[in-house]
Amino acid sequence: MQVKVSQATSMATKFIKAGLVPMLTGSPGCGKSQIFHHIAKEYNLLVIDLRLSQCDPCDLMGFPHIEGGKARYVPMNTFPVEGDEIPEGYSGWLLFLDEFNAAPPAVQAAAYKVVLDRMVGAYKLHKNVAIACAGNLETDNAIVQPMSTALQSRLVHMELIVDVKEWLDHSAAMGWSHKINAYINYKPGNLYTFKADHTDQTYACPRTWEFANKVLKVTDESSPDLLPMLVGTISEGVAREFVGFMKIYKSLVTVPQIVANPEGTAVPDEPSILFALTGSISHHATIDNFEALMKFVVRIPTEFQVVCLRETVRRDRKMLTHPSIQKWITTSAASLF
Repeated sequence: MQVKVSQATSMATKFIKAGLVPMLTGSPGCGKSQIFHHIAKEYNLLVIDLRLSQCDPCDLMGFPHIEGGKARYVPMNTFPVEGDEIPEGYSGWLLFLDEFNAAPPAVQAAAYKVVLDRMVGAYKLHKNVAIACAGNLETDNAIVQPMSTALQSRLVHMELIVDVKEWLDHSAAMGWSHKINAYINYKPGNLYTFKADHTDQTYACPRTWEFANKVLKVTDESSPDLLPMLVGTISEGVAREFVGFMKIYKSLVTVPQIVANPEGTAVPDEPSILFALTGSISHHATIDNFEALMKFVVRIPTEFQVVCLRETVRRDRKMLTHPSIQKWITTSAASLF
């Protein structure tokens, strides 16, 4: 079943609580590993990030050891087993088996016992170990090995998809550049441009937009380095369009100018300018200036009013209770979310 990030997080949490092992597949760069790191943080679990594609069967079964004239398998110290002490400050572990379906068949076979019987060789995993798996889709030209039907039935399956609204909520909550959010509102299709047969060195996706946000933090927009850095981050086509979009900001009327004359400030009619302007307003909106800003906002086309107010509330949930926004909701009978 295809699920969004919020659904995947909720469902994976419930699967783990039920003692099951979730297997989350999805295209590269859509945030699969972040979901399990978020769950681990929420439940105070130490993440053991094990890439199965880089493992040997012995890594999961243990290494032979001679004792009393007989060989036995001794588990790698990767795996917490019964009797191990829980690390100080944690409630347990999350054993995250990433790149699960990229592992060779022999390694996948060795994982049978881990994911179903919770055992490494003859040793039982610690009772406070949760297990989760992730991997790419075969259709995405990624390294994927077929899973046997026996292994499939040992896991519970979800397929992650990218949802623009949820991503915008996340990026606003993380305090990312409002220019990125404004651009994605303008061109939602450029949030995720991955194609299995793409010829660029990279592509735009949630992971690389996060990289782009980091680039913007350390690179001035006037720097000649900015475009090539973004080209190497989100691909050439998207980078050039995004840099062009950011240049629009330089010609925008400023928020102080709008506050000073909200009913007399000219309203642009070019969509790209309106997306940039709503992004700027939402970024600079405060409890103190929003009553004046709202006098301007209600003059722009209705669809851009929604974009502006939605971004404002995304960046500061307290703004939802502002009298001007509450009046707008009542008058327009519209919902922001």
